[in-house]
Amino acid sequence: MRTVFALVDGNNFYVSCERVFNPSLIGRPLVILSNNDGCVIARSEEAKQLGIKMGAPAFKNEAFFRQHGVAVLSSNYALYGDMSARVMAAMRPVVSAMEVYSIDEAFLALDAAHGEDFAREIRARVRQWTGIPVSVGIAPTKTLAKLANRLAKKTPERQGVLDFTRVTDSDALLSMVPCSDIWGIGNRLSTRLSPMGIHTARDLKYAEMANVRKALGVIGERLARELGGVSCLTLEEIPSDKKGIASAKSFGHPVETLQELEEALATYTARVGEKLRAARLLAGHLSVFVETNRFSATQPQYHAGAQTTFLKPTNQTSVLIAAALDLLRSIYRVGYQYKKTGLFVTAMSPEGTVQLSLFEDRVDKLAGRPLAAIVDQLNRKLGANTIRYASMGTRDTWAMRQNRRSRKFTTRWSELPVAKA
Repeated sequence: MRTVFALVDGNNFYVSCERVFNPSLIGRPLVILSNNDGCVIARSEEAKQLGIKMGAPAFKNEAFFRQHGVAVLSSNYALYGDMSARVMAAMRPVVSAMEVYSIDEAFLALDAAHGEDFAREIRARVRQWTGIPVSVGIAPTKTLAKLANRLAKKTPERQGVLDFTRVTDSDALLSMVPCSDIWGIGNRLSTRLSPMGIHTARDLKYAEMANVRKALGVIGERLARELGGVSCLTLEEIPSDKKGIASAKSFGHPVETLQELEEALATYTARVGEKLRAARLLAGHLSVFVETNRFSATQPQYHAGAQTTFLKPTNQTSVLIAAALDLLRSIYRVGYQYKKTGLFVTAMSPEGTVQLSLFEDRVDKLAGRPLAAIVDQLNRKLGANTIRYASMGTRDTWAMRQNRRSRKFTTRWSELPVAKA
């Protein structure tokens, strides 16, 4: 059996998630806003046709949105993350191998003889199970599969599937794709290719590999060879080891008091602890930072960070919060309006690989693990932060703005959709 790659990608994924639970949005221009309802991060096809750009500031376009009947929603990451998991769960049982590449993308291994037919079955299965429309690009390499997916979306007559192995004039398609649209190259690296007369994917396919390596390095050469049908990138079924986990958000309004900063940082730290335990990882190093609004011309500016190394790597929320708050107190200064705080844990190691100290009480080391597991389970079932550590507070006065967020339809009991007769 000859195996090919397929790249499955959710169409306008955030928009599609919202439309599953609110069909009145279908056919209407819709945009999704970033944290604090700042700028546009996702657009429906109808919004794209109106000329709305990615990154467009929401406050500058309110009149335009009203004039053209554009629906505007805050980002709902709990919904998008859960719908992503459901899409992946729909595909996993029917493929031999799968690499989850991002929240809305996955590479699959398919039998080349039945690639296109199977891809259409995958599309139908995901749509039936989740309501999410997807496109599928099939090719002998991951780079070509990514490119085929892009072309499948842009040509409606292909009905969401493009099998590059069955295309009679693949060079004609490659000549339609600028280098800036090639996976792994983008606008910045494409400027290195233009002086060499390399402007399209077809140009890069036939370029001298020595010149490509000189301009883009080994990774660039691999991408070029993949455009020629030589598979250089394998399917990564096992996620690569995490180098670190971060959590940081801008506040919904300026924060001045240490108490509010502590509550925000404790909340972010609890989330990091949850992620560490879910990945069965321990963190050996913790960094914390605070910063004011660097874009304000009228407010005094201040930014600072601090870090610590644990004697023993940990994933226990109580230990992480205590360390994070100690660091925060060491860098907090009165008289500033803070815009953001956050943390980053590094020096990761798998659970069970850290050697115990002869002077360490194993009972103390394991204390808190059963409690943390129960808290994680309850929060997964009842909703994030339903069970809190006291240092997290209860008011969330610092929380980012999400004034237009849809309900957490799939992850919070109190926000489940209700069918009415």
